[in-house]
Amino acid sequence: MKLSHRISHITGGGSDGWDVFYRAKAMIAAGTPVLELTQGEHDIRTDPVILEAMHAATLAGKTGYSPVQGDPALRAAVAARIEAATGVPTTPANIQITPGGQAGLFAAHHAVCDEGDTALYVDPYYATYPGTLRSVGAIPKPIVTRAADSFRPQAADLNAAAPGAASLLINTPNNPTGVVYDAATLNNIAQACIDHDLWLISDEVYDTQVWQGTHISPRSLPGMAERTLVVGSMSKSHAMTGSRIGWICGPEPAIAAIFNLANNTTYGVASFVQEAALFALTQGDALEEKIAAPFRRRRDLTLALLAHQNVLRPVPAQGAMYVMLDIRATGLTGEEFANALLDAHHIAVMPGESFGAAAAGHIRVAMTVDDDAYAAALETLVEFAQTLVVS
Repeated sequence: MKLSHRISHITGGGSDGWDVFYRAKAMIAAGTPVLELTQGEHDIRTDPVILEAMHAATLAGKTGYSPVQGDPALRAAVAARIEAATGVPTTPANIQITPGGQAGLFAAHHAVCDEGDTALYVDPYYATYPGTLRSVGAIPKPIVTRAADSFRPQAADLNAAAPGAASLLINTPNNPTGVVYDAATLNNIAQACIDHDLWLISDEVYDTQVWQGTHISPRSLPGMAERTLVVGSMSKSHAMTGSRIGWICGPEPAIAAIFNLANNTTYGVASFVQEAALFALTQGDALEEKIAAPFRRRRDLTLALLAHQNVLRPVPAQGAMYVMLDIRATGLTGEEFANALLDAHHIAVMPGESFGAAAAGHIRVAMTVDDDAYAAALETLVEFAQTLVVS
């Protein structure tokens, strides 16, 4: 039987970019120990106090259908969090609760893209972005950035790509690069969206992981609240990756339409998960800072270790739980380097090519193991890179 063209071509007919990751998993399954620095998964799991709240909600009977748009108290808490961070008036009517940020990206693009519309995204990009756009019937079109510009999209490139497009997807703090978009970059993005009548979809799941600079939500810029859909999540801020709980924040008409989509797809998020998320948000900045602290520490550790060599060059590591390294001095592509490192030392990292053409010749290292193991792995990585240059 024939499958639909849409689902058969989600990956664009090629790799989904996770080949090295899958290979590392296969080695582990076969009994070979591998240190994984691939996936954005916290090494410390969800805080026990959050799990206790989830358990209590389950025992209290929060196991039935939940409101499809999200529990009113949770939507109010998310709205308050966003308003406090951005200064933009935000109410529960601006919030749709989703099963994680990925579902939020899918729903947001469904809301603003018709079949065959061009949907823009910034390259380098999180590996699922093009597939998400194809899965809603849109045509993905990258805006390729450059290492020389710290992978920030430039005004000329935005304006060259924008005519005729329906939407633009951005991500700051950025995965995979770790770059935090500055005010000038975001003003260029906002102006391009206004000039070319684009919807902006802003993936802000790393908003609590900022090591240098300031996170600015583009929804807070003049003229942008009515054309921006912000995707947020508890995954990174509260180490709740497996709980699948996130949200979309946007104009009321868009959120009302997204509710209709949720009514016919996900039909809500488990009530006991929403109760746990509400509890987590009420713990305030202290809990978020506790969860972010290991990555801030490891970012500083990374820069200190790399300061004593000149083979690997870090992209400005301003935010998120990754560091991107330029490995072009080794003469290898990112994919060749990642596979060779996996074979030689059983350390798994993601090749830059998994995240688009702009990141070729780079690798992404997830800072997601304990400090000692991470430091040892990074030292091994540097030594391995140096042997390639010498040879």
